[in-house]
Amino acid sequence: MTKLVIENAYIAPVVGDEIPNGYLIVGDDGRIEALGAGPAPTVVGAERLSGTGCLVTPGLVNTHHHLYQWATQGLYQDATLFEWLTGLYRLWASMDAEVVYGAASAGLGWLALTGTTTSTDHHYVFPKGRGDLFEAEVRAAREIGVRFHPCRGSMDRGQSQGGLPPDEVVENREEILLNTEEIIRKYHDPSFDSMLRVAVAPCSPFSVSERLMVESAQLARQHGVRLHTHLAETLDEEEHCLEQMGCTPVEYMEKIGWLGDDVWFAHAVHLHDKDIRRFADTGTGSAHCPSSNARLGAGIARVMDLLAAGAPVGLGVDGAASSELTSMAGEMRQALLFQRAVHGPKALTARQALEIGTLGGARNLGRQNEIGSLEPGKLADIAIWRVDGFRAALEDPVCSLVFGPQPPLARLLVGGNTVVANDELKTVAHDQVGRNGVAARERIMRQEAR
Repeated sequence: MTKLVIENAYIAPVVGDEIPNGYLIVGDDGRIEALGAGPAPTVVGAERLSGTGCLVTPGLVNTHHHLYQWATQGLYQDATLFEWLTGLYRLWASMDAEVVYGAASAGLGWLALTGTTTSTDHHYVFPKGRGDLFEAEVRAAREIGVRFHPCRGSMDRGQSQGGLPPDEVVENREEILLNTEEIIRKYHDPSFDSMLRVAVAPCSPFSVSERLMVESAQLARQHGVRLHTHLAETLDEEEHCLEQMGCTPVEYMEKIGWLGDDVWFAHAVHLHDKDIRRFADTGTGSAHCPSSNARLGAGIARVMDLLAAGAPVGLGVDGAASSELTSMAGEMRQALLFQRAVHGPKALTARQALEIGTLGGARNLGRQNEIGSLEPGKLADIAIWRVDGFRAALEDPVCSLVFGPQPPLARLLVGGNTVVANDELKTVAHDQVGRNGVAARERIMRQEAR
C-alpha cells in the first residue's frame, strides 16, 4: 500500500481539536501516521490528495442492521412493530443464500456510499435447507471491502411456546448453539486490524427462550465475543415481558446475566431511569435507530439521558424493511432532530451526533482503540466529504454534514484502501450492486408465491 497525504482539508477527528486547514497521513500499514495543521509535510513516494473544500471525519460505524431486509422494503408501511413482524416472518422464511447475498451486497454497498466503514448485521432467520446464509453475507462484505461484524442471531421460541414468530422460522436450541460456535471458530478474527468479527445475538425476549439467552451469553464469553439483541423497542414488548417474565425487559436482561461492557442492545427506546443507571454502571451499550423507530411508531430513545449518565450510545440504520434506503449520515441528522424535538434546541449538538455515529459505535463493538476517531496509530477508516459548492454557504463543515442532506463522498478509506471515490464504488462493479438488491427482492417474492 502506498502512503497517502490528505492536505488542505477541514479535519474533525472527534477526539481532540478540529483542524480547519489540516493534513492527515495514512501509512503503508493502513493506519493513521500523523495529522496536524497545514502545510502538509513532504512524504517521499506518497500519493497526495487535495482536501480543498472537504471535511475529513472518521468513517461511520453502523451498530444495528438486518441486511436481508433489503429484499423486503416498502411493505407493511403503516404497521406497528408486532404487526410488521407478523406480516413479514412468513416472507422471510422463503429466503435462501442467494437472496441474502444479493441483499447484503446492495445493503453494504449503500452503506459504503453513505460514509460507513464498519457495519454490523443481525441475522436471525435461518430457514432449513436454504444454503449457507451466514457465508453469503460474509462474502458480500469482503467484496465491498467494509469492516464487518455479523451477529449470529437466533429464535427458538415460536407461537406454540408463547413467542411471536411462527414455528416454521424458529430453530432448535442445540442446533443454534452448535452452529454459532462453528461460526465463531471459522470467522471471528480478534486482531487489531480485523475485517471480520462475530457476535452472538439471540433475537429478542419475545422470540427466544430464557435457556437460549443464558447459554448464548455463556458461549459468547467463553470465546471472548460480544453479545447483541433487541431490547425495549416498544411498549408492547414491555407488556409482553411483564406478562410472561414478571419483570421489565431490562430487569429480565439483568436477571439472566445480559448486562455488561461486552453487550449492546438495539433500540432501547422505552427505558426507565433505573435502567439508564444500570446501563451506565455496567458499561452496557445501545444502538439508537431513530428512523426505524419513527417509521414503526415505536418512540424516541432517551439518548440525552444515556449520554449524560455515561452509557455508550452508537447509531444503527436498522433493516431496510423498516428504514428504507436510510444512510448512517442521515441517522446522525435524525438523532439530532429527534432529541431536539423532545428536549429543545440545545439537546444534541452536531458534534455529539458525529461522535455517536463514529466513536460511540466503536465503543459498542469494543473497538474504540482501533476505529471511531482520527488519531495516530488508529486504523485509517476515513470519510472525506465534499462541503464546497452550495454547501460552502455553511461556514461550519460539521454542521453541513449533520444538519443538512448528506454531502457528496469524495473518498472512503477502509484501512487506507479506497472503497468509494467521487460517489462511486471502486471495489466492485458499482451498477451491479444495485442490481443484486433488485434480484434478491424478485427472488424472495417468487419463492414466497410458490
